[in-house]
Amino acid sequence: MLAEIITIGDEILIGQIVDTNSAWMAKQLNDVGIRVKQISSVSDNREHILTALNEAASRADIILITGGLGPTKDDITKKTIAAYFNVGMVENPEALENVQRIFAKYSRPMLDINRLQAQVPANCQVIVNKNGTAPGMWFNEGGKIYVSMPGVPFEMMYMMDEEVIPKLKTSFNLPVIIHKTILTAGEGESFLAERIADIEDALPDHIKLAYLPKLGQVRLRLSAYGDNEQLLKNEVDHYAAKLIERIGSPVVADEDIALEKAILDYMAARNLTLSVAESCTGGYISHLFTQHAGSSKVFFGGAVSYSNQLKESLLGVKFSTLSKYGAVSEETVVEMAEGALTNFKSDYAIAVTGIAGPDGGTPDKPVGTVWIAAASRQKTIAKKFIFGNKRQQNIERSAASALTLLNTLLRDV
Repeated sequence: MLAEIITIGDEILIGQIVDTNSAWMAKQLNDVGIRVKQISSVSDNREHILTALNEAASRADIILITGGLGPTKDDITKKTIAAYFNVGMVENPEALENVQRIFAKYSRPMLDINRLQAQVPANCQVIVNKNGTAPGMWFNEGGKIYVSMPGVPFEMMYMMDEEVIPKLKTSFNLPVIIHKTILTAGEGESFLAERIADIEDALPDHIKLAYLPKLGQVRLRLSAYGDNEQLLKNEVDHYAAKLIERIGSPVVADEDIALEKAILDYMAARNLTLSVAESCTGGYISHLFTQHAGSSKVFFGGAVSYSNQLKESLLGVKFSTLSKYGAVSEETVVEMAEGALTNFKSDYAIAVTGIAGPDGGTPDKPVGTVWIAAASRQKTIAKKFIFGNKRQQNIERSAASALTLLNTLLRDV
């Protein structure tokens, strides 16, 4: 069963907003055995939308559409879909009641333009929007399923979870898809591929292996397709175990989670604590940890010591070290990490200092030069990196490298 996703809105095409809807929807569809054939973004233009619908219907069994369902003149999706099916618009009582309920709840007057939200193509089944005024619409035409939903992410997500996915599952005899992800860090994609080549070659046709690299990490995703869920799960687990055994220490987790979450889980299970000393990353590493619920069990916090004065006063970096070696040096980053351990009383610490750019570099320390240290009570390791000249990329790459270095130290027992 193949699906296509169409997102509608000029704001996507001009880069004003990022289309997060499509990625989220694709995952939900894949989880129930529906493969996404293509994802397209089109402007708020009648002819563009009609063309996209025609092309999608030639490729897919299920077409999901988001966006363009608001009450203003630039929201033309409903009328364009009605034209596509050559039907008129009708006022749906259930949709109208929902709009009236929402306006009454907030004691706001309902304008004529708001009443238009209840207008839908005559051939649709309305999906009531429990979190907004724009109804979703389900069409079963010509052996294809079309579903139009609001572009507001939380409205679309609730509609997909509560109405669309259950309805799709009852409408089709869907195959089983089993995914298993292995997170690795510190070893490149090509080295991993060479190490596990024979295992990959031995995979049966219905199990595929994908390599998903990202900033010092590689996710290996096994995907199995078939009809017997338990049999597929057993097969995937068997091959995952072989991969994990072969890869060894670079394996961080056997589930699809972020590296920092895997580190938090590992440390929490061992009652270990962590602090940070950040300079060029400016708190980004702290953000990565604290975005996860329960991070306080492990993460104490730390210092964003951008200036030399704070490196001295908060972390105990020696003035003589800064004078002799500079802020971006092995000696300084080691003292930052060990100072965090001492002053913040954690079991482990990460320190980062570097030149994020785009200026500030010198011939011997160009933009992108970063020193990272990870320390425990027993051992400190430090490593120099030379990244590029893009500031945000340097910050993200520094954070990813710091996590990888910490992971190496944690597992070096």
